[in-house]
Amino acid sequence: MLKVLQLGFSGFINFSCFALNPRILNIKTSASLKARAKGHKFFLSNSSKPISSIVEVKEDKKFKGIMDTSPNSDQGVVQENNMESEIKLQSIKDDPGRIEVMTVLELRTTLRSIGVPAKGCKRDLVYALKGYVTKKAEDEVSHLETQEVGKGKKLSIQDHVEEVSSTSKVSVSRKSKRKAKQAAVEDETVEVDAGIVRTKRKLSIKTDEISVTLPTNQSDPWTILAHKKPQKGWVPYNPRTMRPPPSSGDTKSMKLISWNVNGLRALLKLEGFSALQLAQREDFDVLCLQETKLQEKDVESIRESLIDGYESSFWTCSVSKLGYSGTAIISRVKPLSVTYGLGIADHDSEGRVVTAEFDSFYLISCYVPNSGDGLRRLPYRIAEWDISLSSYMKELEKKKPVILTGDLNCAYQEIDIYNPAGNRRSAGFTDEERQSFGTNFLSQGFVDTFRAQHPDVVGYTYWAYRQGARKTNRGWRLDYFLVSGSIADKVHDSYILPDVGGSDHCPIGLVLKL
Repeated sequence: MLKVLQLGFSGFINFSCFALNPRILNIKTSASLKARAKGHKFFLSNSSKPISSIVEVKEDKKFKGIMDTSPNSDQGVVQENNMESEIKLQSIKDDPGRIEVMTVLELRTTLRSIGVPAKGCKRDLVYALKGYVTKKAEDEVSHLETQEVGKGKKLSIQDHVEEVSSTSKVSVSRKSKRKAKQAAVEDETVEVDAGIVRTKRKLSIKTDEISVTLPTNQSDPWTILAHKKPQKGWVPYNPRTMRPPPSSGDTKSMKLISWNVNGLRALLKLEGFSALQLAQREDFDVLCLQETKLQEKDVESIRESLIDGYESSFWTCSVSKLGYSGTAIISRVKPLSVTYGLGIADHDSEGRVVTAEFDSFYLISCYVPNSGDGLRRLPYRIAEWDISLSSYMKELEKKKPVILTGDLNCAYQEIDIYNPAGNRRSAGFTDEERQSFGTNFLSQGFVDTFRAQHPDVVGYTYWAYRQGARKTNRGWRLDYFLVSGSIADKVHDSYILPDVGGSDHCPIGLVLKL
């Protein structure tokens, strides 16, 4: 139904799978999406591989307090705590509505009793408990299914784990003589039946090797509180537990996604990227892109190859420096009007702004200039660009509310950057840039939607490539959805998608009630 977004001049590009962490593993079928170029037309083809020798399971240590199997554990204490936790959990499962009316103290007590971190505001605690209850229910269903089908041969594993790549996977060789430096898999027996394995440890078996995804706190590094100077009450961002449930079907809304792709052509050539899967997973109405690095000659071929349903697209490219900067808005809702730039020649040669007018608001996709090495563009940034952008937004706001999104190149507060003390004179975190951000945007009535929804949550959107910062979650929050104060209460969700790779930035999202 949808076509993969791709470059028209590519001879053959494999978009087999998007680099995400699957929450549900299905090993009975394996499909890859491939786009083949024939002239100027592209099509999708499904390909299957024999999967009889592939079994994938993933170790789940998220609820360590309940599932502790350490030899040093006090089994009696653990069993007693488990019994109390199960009683509390069962009462909540019988009446899920209780979660919403529980007090903060009751929420914290309940979460601690079941081994889940109990930090954050009431909303975060509610999300955490709901997420736990949902996960527990899924595990029970999986266990019942396994009892019915898991009567095949037994597999005994007695191996050591060795780290093999930066993709957060480790491999296990049977009866390996070398001791692993990173982790070890204990002896255990699991039931295998025609490709289905259900255990606490989830393993992927390919011939003589076993591929094991790392525990949640390593394969999902954003769930670890990574900060040089954390404050009391700060908690790491976890989109699995901190996002509100979808709004009811009767509520009209729009979902907006924004992403600094750091070169669209390079992204599309990466194995493992599929625009189709991103669209299917997020089902967004509008996609805003920054740093596309396209030239005007490239735009038409992309426009003709857009995913079905997203026929409206608007691109602006740098003309002063080719293959640099560039922004876009791709929408399945046709805008009322579109403008490019700020209307100031000194600012508009680098293709940094696209504005689309919709019925209820103006949407601006923006790539704010970086102050650069040695802060050479800092004076231009704070004395010219920020002021001009702010004035442009306030002028639009006279007609209808404004949404500004994109890479705004400023980590506004210390909570928005892993190492605040070490970056006081780094572009994006100077006192001058932060003060300008506050003066020209926040003080003008525009609301930082993510921070309004998550005041004490550490969530990043950028990680430096050269430092391998993404694996340790040493990042910056540089990407925003700022909205006019008049529609701030209509924001249903403002979120980050830290599991989406392909760029040094990750996408961010906004769900706005209409």
